[in-house]
Amino acid sequence: MSDLPHYSSQRARFVAAVERQHGALTSYPHPLPGPQGETLYTDVAVIGDPGASKLMMIISGTHGVEGYYGSDSQIEWLNRFSLTALPDDTAIVLLHLLNPWGAAHLRRVNEDNIDLNRNFIDFTQPAPANPEYPSWHGIYHGDRIQADELLAETLNGAGWLAVKRVVEAGQYQFADGFLYGGQQPSWSYRTMQTIITDHLSQAKTILSFDLHTGAGAWGHPMLLSIAEQQVAAHQWGKSLYGEWLTLLFTGAGRDSVTGVTATATGYLSQFLLESLPQTHILPLVVECGTYPGEEMHRRVRDDHWLHLQGDPASESGRALKQQLVEGFWPADRDWRDLVAFRTQQIFVRGWQGLLNADHNRP
Repeated sequence: MSDLPHYSSQRARFVAAVERQHGALTSYPHPLPGPQGETLYTDVAVIGDPGASKLMMIISGTHGVEGYYGSDSQIEWLNRFSLTALPDDTAIVLLHLLNPWGAAHLRRVNEDNIDLNRNFIDFTQPAPANPEYPSWHGIYHGDRIQADELLAETLNGAGWLAVKRVVEAGQYQFADGFLYGGQQPSWSYRTMQTIITDHLSQAKTILSFDLHTGAGAWGHPMLLSIAEQQVAAHQWGKSLYGEWLTLLFTGAGRDSVTGVTATATGYLSQFLLESLPQTHILPLVVECGTYPGEEMHRRVRDDHWLHLQGDPASESGRALKQQLVEGFWPADRDWRDLVAFRTQQIFVRGWQGLLNADHNRP
């Protein structure tokens, strides 16, 4: 069994890369420890003028374990970047591991079993309803043998696409259920609000990348912009990336051929748009494909059960963790090289576009 990634060593590499670029680091401590008792942080590094009006932001670890790809991408960008290419009034903001608990414990969800990309909703309003999920909650809860039988029956009857459409939409009723959105803003949600105030609120133009893995075709980093409806910055995005950029509009009854869920609510991308209404912000997502959707569902479901009823530190628990990590951060050298190369290409084109951006564009 290959070694599992480790939060502390990954963070140390990131901090060292920031220090080499003489960046300013702000660390937000998480209230819970890592698996070895280590202190966990979401870190924000700013390269350049912290008051700059043009920002390029790169976010890793919204989905915890996916953050090892994201962190490596941030470190590579720092290592390749030349400070001589940093004009006045322009800065880079690197948000490292928004869900540090999930990254450290090798989970997609956070400490409350919350999927952060279902949590960024307005909790002063009623939570989105998912009336079909309760009848399938037994797939993710209770007796495992019965749950496996229900899953098999459901797949044979309704089929995988129906399961995906309903389950991946997220749900807000069952705290021990799958793709749970929470009953209140999570620690990461509240920390993101603070980060917006501390580091983003002064900007006039922001190009943002949220880095993910686990959906789409093997080794293909899709470039998406996820929102509930078209926004002015999408025109800018299309002018930068052309057909490389896919616009994904979310909401009840919507579909997507990308492998990324269109029925879900609570995406970070939409939250950024709503939190910075006076900012010309283009929130992009890089989603690197790994294994087929049904196989990824199996791996994430096994991890869900492991934390409900099992022992992650046991031999069988570590084997399941290895499967989960492989699902989101494949060990295949070609996969890693290809997604690393393409991700940096995306960053470079975005950076060039930001430098040429006009604050007065619509």
